[in-house]
Amino acid sequence: MNDPRHTQPGLPSTLYRPLKPGDVTKIADAAFDVLERAGMAVYSKTARDALKAAGCQVDDDAQTVRMPRSVVEDAIDSNPSSITLYGRDDSPDCVLEDSRVHYGTGGTAIYVLDPDTGERRPSTTADVALNARMVEQLENIHLFTINVFPNEIDEKHDIDANRFFHALDNTTRHIMGGIYSMEGCQQAVEMAELVAGGADKLRERPFVSFITLIISPFKIDDHYGEMTCFLAERGLPVVVPTEPICGTTAPVTLAGNVLTHIAETIGGITLVQAVNRGAPGICGSVGSITNLRTMDHVGGAVERGMINAAVAQMAQHFKLPLYSTAGTTDSKEVDTQAAYESAMSSLLVAMSGANYIHDIAGLMEADLTVAYEKLVIDNEILGMCQRVLRGIEVNDETLATELLIEKGPAKDYIAEPHTVEHMRGEFFQPTLANRAKRDSPDDTGGAIDNARAIVQRIRTAKPTSCLPADVREQILKRFPNIQEADLAAGLAPRV
Repeated sequence: MNDPRHTQPGLPSTLYRPLKPGDVTKIADAAFDVLERAGMAVYSKTARDALKAAGCQVDDDAQTVRMPRSVVEDAIDSNPSSITLYGRDDSPDCVLEDSRVHYGTGGTAIYVLDPDTGERRPSTTADVALNARMVEQLENIHLFTINVFPNEIDEKHDIDANRFFHALDNTTRHIMGGIYSMEGCQQAVEMAELVAGGADKLRERPFVSFITLIISPFKIDDHYGEMTCFLAERGLPVVVPTEPICGTTAPVTLAGNVLTHIAETIGGITLVQAVNRGAPGICGSVGSITNLRTMDHVGGAVERGMINAAVAQMAQHFKLPLYSTAGTTDSKEVDTQAAYESAMSSLLVAMSGANYIHDIAGLMEADLTVAYEKLVIDNEILGMCQRVLRGIEVNDETLATELLIEKGPAKDYIAEPHTVEHMRGEFFQPTLANRAKRDSPDDTGGAIDNARAIVQRIRTAKPTSCLPADVREQILKRFPNIQEADLAAGLAPRV
């Protein structure tokens, strides 16, 4: 059993700093310069009006907005430096501030590796539900960012209601999700208000949050702009992430990418604060590099971890909560490549102190596919990351100076009370890894086989709703566009 100190969310870290202090100041000044001199394309009239009222220079004909440094600095100052993403029931609250670290899923993948056949297939509402159930059971995944797309939902306005309902129904973790239409966004908010017991109660303890996008380079489109304004006005946590890719939608250099990242996302924060001063806006960094041979996005590059770690430094400089990215891979199988690419970026970005690292569990194939076995394996990788962040505690008890002197040379410590007292809490104890000697009684199989067994145990267990029965019935009556999970996907019937 692992020590609770290994699994608690929000461990702080500044162990990896890819930027020198002077670099941070230089990038910050450059970001203000870019927003003031070049600005952003803003295709939402509501957003342009709010930014104009805040003091930005708006050209409605060209649909561009230049943001003076003073306006952006004021927005940064008015945005909360600490935002709590609440869990329901006994699930942990995640406090995004300073260098405190939390992990979650993400990606809105359009495929899964089927847990029965191992073949890639389009994801469904059943996969939304099963992923939520998996996260509910995995101790190192603190938040559930809805990570797959329900491909059988044909109507665009029904996507959000279905994704958020099946998430709320199957996990008590904080739920974050991208949104696809204003109507769907409004339905997701109303649904959460029904669960909370009212709009005011949801604002007091938001157990859902929402992702709108800055489209690199420097564009806020009409739909995302309008939804950002809607959510900011209601005082709900909204992430304004950006995904610049080196060599295509951002300069090819890592420094240029980091600059693009931070300028775009603080532009999004400026919009949130222009709409509702003090609203909980969250910076976001998702970008990566380009495979210049094919022009494809690269998910598992080590540079992706470096970029996101650098953006974490910038967010800490501005005292802004950050939604970051790590744990992704370009592998199409749950294999060695998937393990080392995911582990490298997960550890780098965790060590940087990024507040909420999404995409960090289950994603593969350059963010197109979720694998259930990888979700479990990544949970173990995150446990190891947590042990690193916990660090080495140095005090009289842990140093054991007197014990060393008392024992003297050439003695062992196996039977000492000090060993018994600390042996369960000092080391990370893996669930999946096979540390047994070959052919010993404990030699029971490899990590992938063990992960597969956990997936089967969770998916075949009798499902129970995480919603009160009366609230669940009220939601389904209020939103007849919600489809029950497709039982053909391998989920046991809900009782």
